[in-house]
Amino acid sequence: MKYYIFALVMLSIFTHFLFWGYPNQVVFDEVHFGAFSSSYLTGEYFFDIHPPLGKILISSFGRLGQANPSTTFSTIGNSFDNMGYLWLRFLPNLAGMLLPLVIFFLCLRLGFSKVASFFAGLFLILENSLLVQSRFILLDSFLLLFGFSGLLFYLVSRKQFVPKKKFTWLFLSVVFLTFSIAIKWTGLAYLGLVLLIEFIDWFKNYKQWRLFAYFYRFLFFVFIPFFVYFSIFSIHFYLLDKTGPGNAFMTPAFQKTLIGNPYENDESVEPEAEILKFVELNMVMYGSNQHLTATHPYSSCWYTWPFLWRPIFYWNQTSDDKSTEAKIYLLGNPLIYWLSFEAFLVLLMTALVRSIDYKKNRKIFLFLIVGYLANLLPYIFVSRVLFLYHYFASLVFAIISLVFVVDKITDQKIRLKKIVFICLTLLFLLSFLFIAPLTYGIPLSEGNWYQADWWPQNWR
Repeated sequence: MKYYIFALVMLSIFTHFLFWGYPNQVVFDEVHFGAFSSSYLTGEYFFDIHPPLGKILISSFGRLGQANPSTTFSTIGNSFDNMGYLWLRFLPNLAGMLLPLVIFFLCLRLGFSKVASFFAGLFLILENSLLVQSRFILLDSFLLLFGFSGLLFYLVSRKQFVPKKKFTWLFLSVVFLTFSIAIKWTGLAYLGLVLLIEFIDWFKNYKQWRLFAYFYRFLFFVFIPFFVYFSIFSIHFYLLDKTGPGNAFMTPAFQKTLIGNPYENDESVEPEAEILKFVELNMVMYGSNQHLTATHPYSSCWYTWPFLWRPIFYWNQTSDDKSTEAKIYLLGNPLIYWLSFEAFLVLLMTALVRSIDYKKNRKIFLFLIVGYLANLLPYIFVSRVLFLYHYFASLVFAIISLVFVVDKITDQKIRLKKIVFICLTLLFLLSFLFIAPLTYGIPLSEGNWYQADWWPQNWR
C-alpha cells in the first residue's frame, strides 16, 4: 500500500505545484479573498458572507511569510509587487494536494480494494477544475479537505472497539466537520450525512439506548461543534480589532468594540458582548446571503453542473506583440464529469430497483447517493448566483461512485479490473492534458484550437 500512497503524493505534488505562483497577478475571486486575508494582517474589520476559518488560515501563513498587507487585490489582473502572495496561495494548494490521499483512505474504509482506492485518488488528481480552484487564494479546497477528512475519521471511529480510540477518532471527525462549516456553510452537508447515519443507528437500536448514550451524542454533535465554531469567531474578533470597511454592516454596539470606531466617545452606546457579536455577525451573514441579487456572465444553474455546461473565465493576459494569449478557466475534465455522473445514475437506479448488488452493499450505496444529493439538491432552493465550483463536493462523491461501479463490476477479476482502470486513466489523462493549457494559463497563439468552431461556445 505504501507504493500507492507514494505515487499519489508525488503525482499530486507535481500537478499542484507545477508553475506554482503563476500568474503573479490577481485571479478571479482573489479580489475578495485575497483582500479579506490581508485584512487580518492589518486588523481592520471587514465583512464577508462566509465564516472566517479559511481566511484566517490563509492569513496566518501569509503572516509567517511576512506577506505585504498593503498588497492590492482590487482588480483581476493586478500584478503583485512582491513574492508575499505565494504564502497566501500555499495553504489552499496544499489542501488540494492532500485531498486525493484523503479520498484514497476514505475508499479503503468504505471497503474498496486497494487498486480501486488508488484510482479514486488518481482520478481526483486528473480533474482540472479541482486543480484550478486549489491554486489560488480561494476557499473550496479547504472545504473539501475538511469535509471529507471528517467523514474519513467518522468511518474510522465506527470500526473502533476500544472506547478511548473511538472517542479520539469521533472527536477528530466532529472537529473537522465543524471546520468545513466554518469555511462555508455548505459544509453542513457533511455533518448532515453523519447525523443521518447516527439517526439510523438510533432508530434501529433506540430501545437499547440509555441516558449516557444520549449525553454522549449531545456532547459530540451539539456542544463540540458549537464550541469549535464559536472559538473560530472569537479568533476572528481578536484579529480584527480595528475599525474598517466592514463597519457599515454592523450595529453601533458591535462597532463600539473596535478601535477607532465613530462611537468611541458616545456613552449612550454600550459595547456588545462577544457572544452577542457572534450571534449578530451570523445573522447578518445569513441575511446577506439571502439578499444577494448580483448576476454574473459565468454563473450556472445546479442542474447543468454534472454536464459541465458553463465553466468560469478566471484570468487572461495577451503578450505585448498580441501574438499569444494566456487564459485560465475553471473548466473540469469533461470525461471525468460525464462518466462519473453516469456512474452515479447507475448507483441510483440500482438502489431504486433494489438489486442484489444493492442489498449486498446497501450502506455504501446509501453513503454515496445521499452524499451526492445532499451536496447538490439544496441549491434548488438557493436564489443567489451560483457557479460550477458549488458542484465540487458532489463531483467527488460521483468520482468515488465511478470507482465503486468499476470495482464491483470487475469483482474477483483483478486482471480485468486493472485493465479497465488503466484504460480510464489513459482517457482521463488525455482529457486532462487537452484542457491543461487553460488550467495552468499556458500562452497559446491567437489562432489556437480553443477558438475553433467545434469548441463549445458556452465554454468560452
